[in-house]
Amino acid sequence: MKIPFELWIGARYAGLTRTRGRGRKGDRFVSFIAGTSMVGIALGVAALIIVLSVMNGFQVDVRDRMLSVLPHIQLVVPNEDPVAVTDNWQKLADQAKENPEVQGASAFVAAGGMLARGDVLKGVEIRGIDPKNEGNVSELPQQMIRGSLQTLEPGSFKLVIGINLAQYMGVNVGDTLLLMTPQGSINPSGFSPRMRQFTVSGIFSSGHYEYDSNMAFVSVKDAAVLFRDVGSAGVRLKIRDMISAPEVATQLTNSLPPGVVARDWTMDNRTWFAAVKTEKRMMFLILVLIVAVAAFNLLSSLVMAVKDKQSDIAILRTLGVSPFQIGKIFLVQGSLIGFIGTFLGVLFGCLVAYNIDVVIPFIERLFGIHFLDPSIYFVSTLPSHPEVNDIGLIGITSLVLSLLATIYPSWRASRLQPAEVLRHD
Repeated sequence: MKIPFELWIGARYAGLTRTRGRGRKGDRFVSFIAGTSMVGIALGVAALIIVLSVMNGFQVDVRDRMLSVLPHIQLVVPNEDPVAVTDNWQKLADQAKENPEVQGASAFVAAGGMLARGDVLKGVEIRGIDPKNEGNVSELPQQMIRGSLQTLEPGSFKLVIGINLAQYMGVNVGDTLLLMTPQGSINPSGFSPRMRQFTVSGIFSSGHYEYDSNMAFVSVKDAAVLFRDVGSAGVRLKIRDMISAPEVATQLTNSLPPGVVARDWTMDNRTWFAAVKTEKRMMFLILVLIVAVAAFNLLSSLVMAVKDKQSDIAILRTLGVSPFQIGKIFLVQGSLIGFIGTFLGVLFGCLVAYNIDVVIPFIERLFGIHFLDPSIYFVSTLPSHPEVNDIGLIGITSLVLSLLATIYPSWRASRLQPAEVLRHD
């Protein structure tokens, strides 16, 4: 098969082919500049893939850990006595299960409170749950590391807390904590909050620092009695596809009795996910500048190549090569550099992104550092979730920038007049 001479010459100028002899110093220098352009594009593409994969992994990991404790959808009955709601929750659950997307249901009561042990105080979110049905809506039963969720029987006043909360309060299974509620009574000495002593009967670990530090679970019946004036009550639901939670919540709002409010998990965490999405977009734009700088370097190398190859261009023109074919030579040169740089960047970026669980621990052990503080980032390990769409967008962006960088040098090469060039040589 005969190779077009534009492709052969362009590959030679790009440093991908060699001719006999050592070549001129100018040739070697131009090839070096072309090589640095290729490396710059590869590093920029790899950085984009790795960073976006880590950001995707961070978002997915935090979301999954959130939903291992939080419900996909909550049906809240406002302005109702929590005791009455928890006594009749099954009727509301049956109505919700008429939607084919709903897979599980369980009653709940939610309120804020304060735990005390000696001089240590901690504000927490109290969740009243039904231990028999909790496994239908969350992974809490599987996250128990000490004790059992089944100990949360009505009237037992038992408490299950997160591992970080247990460490902060200095308690273990069998110890007691004093729970204070926002409501209370007013007497001559002032306001006295309602208090009740609870026994720690279990400790869970969800892997999410925020929930392991600020959440406690009690029996739904005990919570309904304790928070009868300030607590919210209803039914927690698990659906087939958590991504479709907003649509399912809208359907339930329209089908359930008036007054029942359906809240999906995206509503409670809207600000956090919006911030991550905005940060991802800005990070993409910032890192694209790395590829843009490499493309500008490619443009500079092609301009130098055109200047260095003026004599070759003039000779080719006298042999009958058209200006369009001259332009194609340098278009091929720049395109090959951009394509190879992009390919190497995608290869290296995917290699690191798909093996981040091996690369990051090695770097941490090598330099004795730790990248993520779980109290700040919610997770303690660096996750990665490469997405084909992101990788494709990065590759296309790199190729487009590389192609744009070749247009001006190719046009300049095609405009050279052989008579003018040979006159000055």
